[in-house]
Order: sequence, then C-alpha cells, then structure tokens
Amino acid sequence: MANRFMLNETSYHGKGAIDAIPEEIKARGFKKVFLASDPDLVKFNVTKKVTDKLDGAGIPYELYSNIQPNPTIENVQTGVKAFKDCGADCIVAVGGGSSMDTSKAIGIIIANPEFEDVRSLEGVAPTKKPCVPIIAVPTTAGTAAEVTINYVITDPENKRKFVCVDPHDIPVVAVVDPDMMSSMPASLKASTGMDALTHAIEGYITKGAWELSDMFHIKAIEIIARSLRASVKGEADGEEGMALGQYIAGMGFSNVGLGIDHAMAHTLSAYYNMPHGKACATLLPTVMEYNADATGEKYREIARVMGVKGVDDMSQDEYRKAAVDAVKQLASDVGIECTLKGIVPEEDLDSLTKDALKDACAPGNPKDATFDDVKNMFLSLMK
Repeated sequence: MANRFMLNETSYHGKGAIDAIPEEIKARGFKKVFLASDPDLVKFNVTKKVTDKLDGAGIPYELYSNIQPNPTIENVQTGVKAFKDCGADCIVAVGGGSSMDTSKAIGIIIANPEFEDVRSLEGVAPTKKPCVPIIAVPTTAGTAAEVTINYVITDPENKRKFVCVDPHDIPVVAVVDPDMMSSMPASLKASTGMDALTHAIEGYITKGAWELSDMFHIKAIEIIARSLRASVKGEADGEEGMALGQYIAGMGFSNVGLGIDHAMAHTLSAYYNMPHGKACATLLPTVMEYNADATGEKYREIARVMGVKGVDDMSQDEYRKAAVDAVKQLASDVGIECTLKGIVPEEDLDSLTKDALKDACAPGNPKDATFDDVKNMFLSLMK
C-alpha cells in the first residue's frame, strides 16, 4: 500500500518571517483577509504584529476573535457567519491551535456548506472541496496546526472534543516566526512544548510510522529536547529551536497519526477544560511506560537524542526506562507535574475511559489499549 505525505505548499521559517505575509496575499490574488485570532492575543498586541503588516501593505481585513482556548461548535458557526458577512476570500489565522483549528473548520464549511452543523466533520469527513485558503501564523510552539490536516473542536453540550481529519484543511502557507512566540508566558511555553514532544514521540511509535515519518519525528525529539528548557527561560536560541522542532513534529504526525496519549488528553480537556498541552505532558511518561513493549528499539533512539549517554551498552529494559526517565526529567525541569490528583473525580473514570477509547487518535496507538488499560493509566496518575 502506498504511503501518502502532505505538507504546506509554502512555509517560511525564522525571525521576520511575517514580512512575507503581504507578499503571499498579493501574489495569490486575494482581496480581503478574514483574520482569526483569540482575544488575549488581540488584547496584548500580538495580533497587531500581523495587522501592522497588512495595514502597511494596504490590505483590507476583518478581525474575528470569538475563539476560546478549546474552540467550540459555536465559535465555528459564528465564524462562518462573520466570514460570509465580511466578503473575505482568504483566512489569516494568528494564534495557537485554537485559532488555527477554528479557522480550518470555518474554511471547510464555507467551501462545503453541507457540513455546517460542524459535528458531521468528525473523523475523516468526506468533504469534496478544499477549504478557503489559509495562511497560518502560529504564536505557540506546540500544536503544529499550521502544517497538519487535523483539527479539534469541543462539543460542550455532549462534554467531548472531537478530532477532524481532512486533507482539504491544510493551510496553503505556514509562517513560523519565533518572534510571534516570544511573548508567551513560561508556563504556556512549557505545556505547548511538551505537547510538541508528545506529537513527536507518539508519531514515532504509532502503527502508521514508516521511514519518512521516522526521520521527521526523531529530529523533532532531538530539537525539542535541547531547546525547551532554554525557551521556557526566554532565551532566543531556545525559542527559535522550539518554533522549528514543533513544526517538524507536525510534518510527521499529521501524516501517520498519534495514539492513546492524545485520545486521553482530549477527554481531559473536554471534561475539565484542562489545557491540551498540559494534559498531553501529564500523560506522556505513563503512556510511554505502557507502550514500551510494543516499540522495538525505538526508545533507544529516543533516549539517545534526548542526551542519555551509553544507550548502546544498555539492555532493552534499561534504555526503555532511560527514555521515559528523560521525558519525566524534561517535564519536571520546565515545571510540569505529571499528576491528575485533585483533577479527576473517581466517579468520572468509566465515562472518561469510554470517551478516550472512542477518540479518533486511539486506533493509532502501537498496541490496542483495553478499557482496563486506559482506566488504570488514569488511576495511576490520580494517586
């Protein structure tokens, strides 16, 4: 069977990359921009870095900021109406996964109005037309939504998050400028950075992994492991490294899928509004321990690129433990506690576990997790 690999048409990387936005808009013949960004980014003038470029180039735009940290069906539907009302012909998404995921859903529904209920986009949606062209400008080093064919929407009514997978939603242009990420607070850099590490590790061991995706994932793990601590401290080299590392992880996992960590993390966010990156980071060492016996020699390479010495002299059990310990240490160093104590009530466990197993990411796990497996992982983190 052939392996498909999809990436952006164009991507820009490095300081000052946002200077290319007006050029791309004009070169592609777009007349008006629908600019999607979350309220905090607008409030703290991060979005202004992009609107200043549009203003300077004389490009008209309409700002849409009705976007929550875990974007909802309502955020998407009001966005669809706002897009129609403003007469735009492209989207510039400025933000983290929330802004980009909302933009993807809006763009898909504008081009495929039969999915306007939003819920019908869950899973691999049979859309027929590419979404409205999106130029994605990430402000967090974690989600890599600017290069993926995935997005996640929250359904508050049913207390769940659902994953949408659609080759028609990939942004045509990604603009990955570390200067857009530098104002993030340290705690957000830590959680989004650990989300990126989770993408890279899960993508490296998922059932769909193959040589091309492995190349991206192992390099992403290496870059993130050497950059995240420095990024959290506000060091420019670390921020630039994280901007690149998270993008490379996205190049891989978008094409081969993720696993049970993300499935469990989606339920934690849906039930308790837990930030996605924090949920992924909290679960990662425990899920790695669970998956270890289904990963061949891959944990040795994870340990190696995370800086563990002497892995070639270790037994399989030793290098697998070393990989997990390296992840635990990185999480600890950036201030993330891997615990669910006081977050998950025991009476929620069964429904939480059932919803995790129904998540679109679960089938990609390197081994098939049972109800008891997932429940016990949750339980182990609640003590």
